[in-house]
Amino acid sequence: MTTASPRGGFYRHLPFVIIVIVAILGAFTLRDHLTFDALRDNREALLAYRDAHFALSVLGFMAAYVVIVAFSLPGATLATLTGGFLFGTFPGVLFNVTAATLGAVVIFLAAKWGLGDRLAARMDASEGRVLRIKQGIARNELSFLFLMRLLPAVPFFIANLVPALVGVGLGRFAFTTFFGIIPGGIVYTSVGAGLGEVFARNETPDLGVIFEPHIILPILGLVALAALPIALKAFRKKEI
Repeated sequence: MTTASPRGGFYRHLPFVIIVIVAILGAFTLRDHLTFDALRDNREALLAYRDAHFALSVLGFMAAYVVIVAFSLPGATLATLTGGFLFGTFPGVLFNVTAATLGAVVIFLAAKWGLGDRLAARMDASEGRVLRIKQGIARNELSFLFLMRLLPAVPFFIANLVPALVGVGLGRFAFTTFFGIIPGGIVYTSVGAGLGEVFARNETPDLGVIFEPHIILPILGLVALAALPIALKAFRKKEI
C-alpha cells in the first residue's frame, strides 16, 4: 500500500489555498474599485472599445468574469450588469452564464482535487447522519444541484464548494451550473442592458428586481420542479 508524500499532498492543496488567499486579499483591495460608480465613470471608454474591438472586448470581459468568479472576488453582480450593458440581454446573458460557469468549474476542481475526493471517501466510510446526508445527496444529485443554483439565498461560492466536497462529478456540476444560473442571469443581464437609461437619470440599478412577484414566482416554480423528484422519492419511501 502506498501513501501520498507530504510534498504531493501540498501540491494537491495548493490551487485551493491560492484561491482562498486571493479571495481574502481581493475582498480588502478590490471592493472599493469594482463598483457601480466605476462602471458609470468608465462607460464611454468601455463602449468605445467594444465598438472598435468587439471580439477582443468579449474575450477580455469573459476572462475578467472568470477570474472574478474563480477567485471569489467582489464584483460578480457588477460583472453580470456589465455584460448586459456592453452586449445587451442577448448575447450578454450567454457570455455571462458561460464565464460564470467556467469560473465555478475552476473553484470546483481546485476544491475537489485538494479536499473533495478525500472528504467524500471519508463520508462514504462514516456512519450515522453524515453517511445519510451523503447518500441523500447522491440519490437526488441533479435535483440537489439545481436547487442550489435556483435558490437566490444560496451564495454562489457555497454552491461551487459543496458539490466538490460530496463527490459530485464534473460533468453534472458544469451542466447544472450552466442551466441553473440562466434564470437569474437573464434577470440581471437585462437590468444591465437598461443601464444606459439609469446612467442618464443619475440613478443606481434596482437589484432587488429579482424579488418582484412576476420574476421570483417563475423562479420558485422552477425550484418546485427541481424539488419534485426528491418529494416523490420521499413519498414513495413512506408508502413502502
